[in-house]
Amino acid sequence: MEGLIRCSANYVPLSPISFLLRAAMVYRDRASIVYGDVRYTWRDTLQRCTRLASALTHLGISRGDVVAVLAPNIPAMYELHFGVPMGAMDILSKTRTKLPLLVLIPESDPSSSNISNTISMSKNLEYESLLLTGRLDFEVKWPNDECDPIALNYTSGTTSSPKGVIYSHRGAYLNSLAAALLNEMGSMPVYLWCVPMFHCNGWCLIWGVAAQGGTNVCQRNVTAKGVFDNISKHKVTHLGGAPTVLNMIVNAPASEQRTLPGKVAVMTGGAPPPPNVLFKMEELGFNVYHSYGLTETYGPGTVCTWKPEWNSLPRDTQAKVKSRQGLHHVGLEEVDIKDPVTMKSVPLDAKTMGEVMFRGNTVMSGYFKDLKAAHDAFNGGWFRSGDLGVKHPDGYIELKDRSKDIIISGGENISTIEVEAVLFSHPAVLEAAVVGRPDDHWGETPCAFVKLKDGFNASAEEIIKFCRDKLPRYMAPRSVVFMDLPKTSTGKTQKFVLREKAKAMGSLSKKSVSRLIFDIDSEKLRTISSPPDFDYNREGLMLGVLGGFLYTCNNYAGLDFSIWDGNVLILRDDETLELYDPRRKKFGNIVIKGVSSILEAVNYVASFDSLRDIVKGECVRDLYVKSE
Repeated sequence: MEGLIRCSANYVPLSPISFLLRAAMVYRDRASIVYGDVRYTWRDTLQRCTRLASALTHLGISRGDVVAVLAPNIPAMYELHFGVPMGAMDILSKTRTKLPLLVLIPESDPSSSNISNTISMSKNLEYESLLLTGRLDFEVKWPNDECDPIALNYTSGTTSSPKGVIYSHRGAYLNSLAAALLNEMGSMPVYLWCVPMFHCNGWCLIWGVAAQGGTNVCQRNVTAKGVFDNISKHKVTHLGGAPTVLNMIVNAPASEQRTLPGKVAVMTGGAPPPPNVLFKMEELGFNVYHSYGLTETYGPGTVCTWKPEWNSLPRDTQAKVKSRQGLHHVGLEEVDIKDPVTMKSVPLDAKTMGEVMFRGNTVMSGYFKDLKAAHDAFNGGWFRSGDLGVKHPDGYIELKDRSKDIIISGGENISTIEVEAVLFSHPAVLEAAVVGRPDDHWGETPCAFVKLKDGFNASAEEIIKFCRDKLPRYMAPRSVVFMDLPKTSTGKTQKFVLREKAKAMGSLSKKSVSRLIFDIDSEKLRTISSPPDFDYNREGLMLGVLGGFLYTCNNYAGLDFSIWDGNVLILRDDETLELYDPRRKKFGNIVIKGVSSILEAVNYVASFDSLRDIVKGECVRDLYVKSE
C-alpha cells in the first residue's frame, strides 16, 4: 500500500530483554528475587545483569560464542538469562572455537553454610567477583533481527536422543507474554520457582515474570515442605510444576502442609495430570491451569481454559475436563490434530486419533546442527509433535499418548495415559507408568511400574483387579512391577528405560496354548478337553448360553457362521473366550477378553440388557473385534 514506511520509529526487533529495562523503571524498588536471606530489587537486578553483560564482553565473549550454564533455580541462573543476550547477543557459534572458561557460582544454599568447590579457583573465576569487573554504563546490545537466536534448549530425551532446540528473541518475547496471560498473572505477582529454569527457560516465565514486575522466589531443591513454607512466608500467588510436583504436594504429610494465605494459581504441564491429583490440589486451595507444549514450542503452547458452565458438572467430570490440553494460547497461530499421512484434520468426535501439530510464531527456529530432523519435524507446513490425541466437539484437544508409547494389543490401541490415570486413583499408589510388555499371542500387553506411598501396601493382584474394575479388561495391566521410577532432570518418567525392563521380562502368555476347549452341539454338550472336575449339569448350560451368545454376536456383526451345531468355544490361557467354526476353519471376529472362568463369562454376558446394546451401542466394554 502506498505511503507505508518502516523505520526505527515504528519497528524495533522484539526481545524479552526489554522486559527487564521496563521493570527496573516501573517496579524500581520492588523485590525482584528472593532466595533465603538474599533479596534484590528490580533496580539491583538490572545493574547486576548489566555488569554481567559487560564482564562477559570484557572476557572476549561476543556474538557467535557459546555460553552454557549449569545451575539450579538460584539468582545467578535468573540473571544469566538476561545478562548473556544483553552482551554476547548470540549463543550459537558458526565460526571459531575457543578454549572454555569456567565461572563458578558459589554454594549459597540458604539451608546450608557449607561452601565447597572441587575445582581449583586459581584457574577459574567466581561469579560475584566476575560481576564486580563489569561496568554499569555498559551499553546493552540489542538484536539486529528479532529472529536471531536467544537460547538453545535441549529436549529431555525421554523418547529419543536429546536435540538442541533454537529459540529466537521474537518467539521468546511472544511466548513469555502468552505464558503470563494463561497463568492469569496480574501486575506484581509472586512466583515460586518449582519449574527448572533450565527447562524451556522456565516455560518462558523467567522473562514473563519480569514483564509483570513480579517477585521471583527461588528454591534450590523442590520439596513439599519448602513449597508450603515459601507460600506462607512470601504470600506466593503463582507457581508451576510437572504433575510429579503436584503429586508430591498432595501426598505431603499433614505435618508439612500449611493453610494457604490465599488462592495460589498453579500451571502444570509436561505430562497429562491424573484427574485424582487435580482433585486433591483443588481441595488444598490451589487453582490449577493445565497447559501443554514441548521444548519445540517454547514450553506452554496450549491451555485448557475453564468455562463457567463446567462448574455445574460432577466433580469427577470436572477433573477429567481439566486434564484435557485445550486449545492454543494467544501467541500461537494454531494447534490441530491431523492424520499424519493425509494431513486432514480429524473429526470433532473425541474418538478419532491423530497427531498433534502446531504452527505459529512460538514454534522453534530449528534443531542445532540437525537440518534433516528439522525438515522432518516441519514436513507439511506444521510442526509434528509425535503426540497422539483426539478433538472434542468444542474443539479442545486431549492427548492419548506419545506415538511411541501407545500399546497395540491384539490390534487394539491402548492409551497408557488412561491406564496411568486409573493407577493414580488407587489410594496406595504414589507414582505409576505403563509400557508395553512383549506377548507371544497379543503382540504386547500393558505392564505397570508402580511406586507405593510410604506406609501403604498393595499386591500386584490387587492393583490389576482395581484397574479391571475401572477399565476394559484388555486395557488393564497384566503385570505389575514395584520400583522407584527413573526420571529426567525435569521430572519426566524415562519410559524408554521401563520399556527395556519390560522387554527383558519376556512374554507373559504362551503362544496358542488353551486351557479349555469345548465342543457345542445342539443335541449334547461334548467336552473335547477339560479339567477333571468339569460338571456337565452345572457348566454345560453355561456353555450353551455363551456359545449362543458368541454365535449370535458374530452373525450380527456380519461374519455369517455356517451353522450352530459343531462350533467350538475356546477359553485361552490369556483369558480370551472365542468361537471357532471347524467346517469353515475360521475363528469369530467377536471375542470376550479378560475372563478367567466360564462362570465369570456368563455373569459378564448377563450384565447386558440386549444384544443390540452389546454390538451396536456405546456400552461395549469387554467385547472386541479381532484384528485379522
